[in-house]
Amino acid sequence: MFYSPVRTNASEAEKNEKLHLFKYVEDPQQKNVETFESRNGYSAWKKVLSSMSAEQVIEEVKSSGLRGRGGAGFPTGLKWSFVPKDSPKARYLCCNADESEPGTCKDRVIMERDPHAIIEGMAIASYAIGCHLMFIYIRGEFGECIRSMERAAQEARDRGHLGKNIYGSGYDLDIIVHSGGGAYICGEERALLNSLEGERGMSRIRPPFPAIEGLYACPTIVNNVESLATVPHIINRGASWYSSMGTEKSSGTKVFSLSGHVNNPGNYEVELGFSLKKLIFDPAYGGGMKDGKQLKGVIPGGASTPFLTPDMIDVNLDYESLASVGSMLGSGAVIVFNEDTCIVWTILKLIHFFRHESCGKCTPCREGTGWLEQVVRRIEMGQGEQGDIEKIEDVCGNIFGRTICPLGDAAVMPIQSAIKHWRDEWQYHIDHGSCKVKSEFSFQ
Repeated sequence: MFYSPVRTNASEAEKNEKLHLFKYVEDPQQKNVETFESRNGYSAWKKVLSSMSAEQVIEEVKSSGLRGRGGAGFPTGLKWSFVPKDSPKARYLCCNADESEPGTCKDRVIMERDPHAIIEGMAIASYAIGCHLMFIYIRGEFGECIRSMERAAQEARDRGHLGKNIYGSGYDLDIIVHSGGGAYICGEERALLNSLEGERGMSRIRPPFPAIEGLYACPTIVNNVESLATVPHIINRGASWYSSMGTEKSSGTKVFSLSGHVNNPGNYEVELGFSLKKLIFDPAYGGGMKDGKQLKGVIPGGASTPFLTPDMIDVNLDYESLASVGSMLGSGAVIVFNEDTCIVWTILKLIHFFRHESCGKCTPCREGTGWLEQVVRRIEMGQGEQGDIEKIEDVCGNIFGRTICPLGDAAVMPIQSAIKHWRDEWQYHIDHGSCKVKSEFSFQ
């Protein structure tokens, strides 16, 4: 996991009221509750408790068009509405802060620099589903994030934003900050719930879905950090304000983590529907290719999404547009590769990650990712055999769509697209025992 500087294009940010998630992250005082309150912080929470019903909150978020920012893109308000109204069980909200998709570093910035925004969003979501104890599950390696959220949670209690009888409303709510075990699989909501319960992080078979039977077999909603941090802005400024940004089916803004061979790597908050080409090449954003190299490929949504070639990047960054060119928005991690990148070497690094992070529950994923790494490594080492490409495609086909959670699909989609777009490069490795694009990638 890398950590890149935050880049919000400050001159535009001052003029652009649409920027909200990253509006104040460059101010080191934003993490303090007094500064947060001075900038309208917790006003949405007060508004909800004083003048809105749970159903009104859900409808407002539904109308906004907010979709989950963790990767799946499921409508947030609709997800909340799945919690049964007549269940006698306790209800729980879990904030998924196990940010571990390679290339993604947006949620940790919000946790470190604007933690109260997350707590306020979690509080509103908890009220909407009738929850009185909420959890934030933070990736174990994110020590500063854990400290930041614990500090903010205590500040919120001390200021009366959490606790008993909040603002005299009669509503009780508290938060538990939970450190995860550093497993990629725990970014999947059902594995996260298992881990929260003290079990091994392995995905659960569904149904039942978490909204019906989740944490401790009780109705549970799991939302991403970025999704929840957006909620207070929707409550304060209205669903129509939020839905006016982005596209018809992909509302609002999104933080994109831009990395790789670009001049200005970093996090950028832009409206959904923003041009991928502009994000990479515009001087106010990525600033073009580093060292004047040519673009070879882009992963637009994190390491688990299919590659795009240079002739495919004139596309908008939203769920539907990227799907139309055979890729996905995913977590919003845009990884850029230059002309000197060896695709086989890149895939070897990716499949090693997914093989290592497989929980082992599903045979296709447990065995298949191991075989994929073995065959790809053989090709990269200059020991590839005729038929290896077809063998990889066959193994990918036996993994895709055959696992309980999406990790299996995530492991094979980049490989399938890499073979589709650069098959000649794979074949060159096999025929010549060396890399086509740059000699230092060869092991001979």
